[in-house]
Amino acid sequence: MASTDSPPRSFVLASRASALAQIQTHIVLDALQAAFPASTFSTSFMSTQGDKNQAQALYLLGGKSLWTKELEVALLDGAVDMLVHSLKDVPTVLPPGCAVGAILAREDPADSLVVKAGLRVDGRAVASLDDLPKAAVVGTSSVRRVAQLKRKYPHLIFKDVRGNLNTRLAKLDDPEGPYAALILAKAGLVRLGFGARVTADILPPTLYHAVGQGALAVEIRADDEAARALCEALTHRPTQWKCVAERACLRVLEGGCSVPVGVHSELDESGKLTVVGTITAIDGALHVEHEVAGIVRSAEEAEALGAQLAKVLIETGGREILDAVTKDRESRTAGSGEKTDVEVHKIEAVMEQPGSAV
Repeated sequence: MASTDSPPRSFVLASRASALAQIQTHIVLDALQAAFPASTFSTSFMSTQGDKNQAQALYLLGGKSLWTKELEVALLDGAVDMLVHSLKDVPTVLPPGCAVGAILAREDPADSLVVKAGLRVDGRAVASLDDLPKAAVVGTSSVRRVAQLKRKYPHLIFKDVRGNLNTRLAKLDDPEGPYAALILAKAGLVRLGFGARVTADILPPTLYHAVGQGALAVEIRADDEAARALCEALTHRPTQWKCVAERACLRVLEGGCSVPVGVHSELDESGKLTVVGTITAIDGALHVEHEVAGIVRSAEEAEALGAQLAKVLIETGGREILDAVTKDRESRTAGSGEKTDVEVHKIEAVMEQPGSAV
């Protein structure tokens, strides 16, 4: 029989090895340590497939498991106890035995424009995408951003850019580099101390953010009741309800990080949850947008509202767009387990072609 005087359990928090992932992990660790001072918490960091492959466009690499699979193996093996993720990187369907234990209060989910240091156009500083000249190159690794922005800015060129934030900013500021600006998640910039680099936020209806963007999630083993109890203290209910609605929408749409689905959600004091969802063709030519709203009193009701939104999007033209995206990706990767440089250049060419505004 176990002694009632046995020391509190020690918990290992794991995440990716990037600077941002480590900062986010320590945010969670500090919150846990403050709430449970008698418990012991430590960290472990590892590189995932998404970290190791920085040469290829995310559109060709596949789904969100690029960022989570190796970590989940360690979790299920019992080597670690909690995984800390950016919620936008977490697949909407987890492996058997895994569960989202906590969703923390959300940072600003907006996408932000970051302009090359010192860039001026016609003698004036660039304050927004509207100030960039024709054929200016804007870097982003997100097909969602490219698809939506092509609608309003068909004269700009969107080019894939990978690497950690320091690497991307160095590519941006290189006087000989091609980029006039980058589009990055504001939350990551703020957490890494680069908030001052934000030139402007790009907000709806111009650009709808990714599902779960700005929120941190803690993944646990589904049967680990001790970890679940700790996570309960970290969960921010308004953020949780908004994010589970967004994730339910994406799950029904069968989407991943390489699918051009954008969202925006608001929860007021009365419990009214409003969620907007969008699906946009890669070239920006087709766009479906819809809004649902309802009073919610639980995460389950929020999920139901998100699923309802997805069904409306599918019925009003979204299915055709998603099918075309899937067909396009499959045609580019057919016959090869490894994506070639030629295939990467093909998708970059698609991203770089100025499209037609709708």
